[in-house]
Amino acid sequence: MRFSGKVALVTGATGGIGQAIVKKLRSGGATVVTTDREGADFCGDLMEAGFCDALPFEVMKTQGRLDILINNAGIITRGKITESSDEDFTRTMAINIEAPFRLCRAAIGIMANSGGGAIINTSSWWGVHPGPDHPIYIMSKAAIASLSQCLGRDHAHHNIRVNAVCPNEVNTPMLRTGFSIRGLDPDTAIEDLNASVTLGRIAEPEDIADVIAFLASEEARYICGALVEVNGGKPLA
Repeated sequence: MRFSGKVALVTGATGGIGQAIVKKLRSGGATVVTTDREGADFCGDLMEAGFCDALPFEVMKTQGRLDILINNAGIITRGKITESSDEDFTRTMAINIEAPFRLCRAAIGIMANSGGGAIINTSSWWGVHPGPDHPIYIMSKAAIASLSQCLGRDHAHHNIRVNAVCPNEVNTPMLRTGFSIRGLDPDTAIEDLNASVTLGRIAEPEDIADVIAFLASEEARYICGALVEVNGGKPLA
């Protein structure tokens, strides 16, 4: 029970990866507070600054502590820059960057006053190795990768470890919906993606959750400011 007595806050908790994270942490003994647009302990819109600012303090109020923050929520904005709208840009930056910024800011203050903690942000393989025709999404994930490195450096002396996971494609409902929107058969599209990965398949949510749980645990006590690529050995495009 490596998380016994620990309290974690997980955003995007009802999605494919989010559910796997919550299950993994709870199986390790953690008390997990979830947030999402619906079906979570705290339901709200991450585009609302006040909601984000208040969340870590609400966890402290209800649970008495906050040891782990996992900024898992995010959206994928597809398309070339010439096809992108102001709304695409604003929404992506609000959810993928501003929300984690606000949550980290509040959580770090809490953790610094209580002896430390762990923060794991979900970036992307494309946030480290940019791919084609997703400039808004890639820019947002590069920003969250950089933020994680900066905060890891700035707050290590508070015993707060900040790291980021950088997954490649993950077999989630969001990925499958994206294929359907573009008129593609999700199963066929995923088979094609599987063939592009050295290990022979794209990630399942549990593959990502296991890495996040490791980074949140004492087993990763000397990992700070790292960008952990979880890509199945997929070569650069």
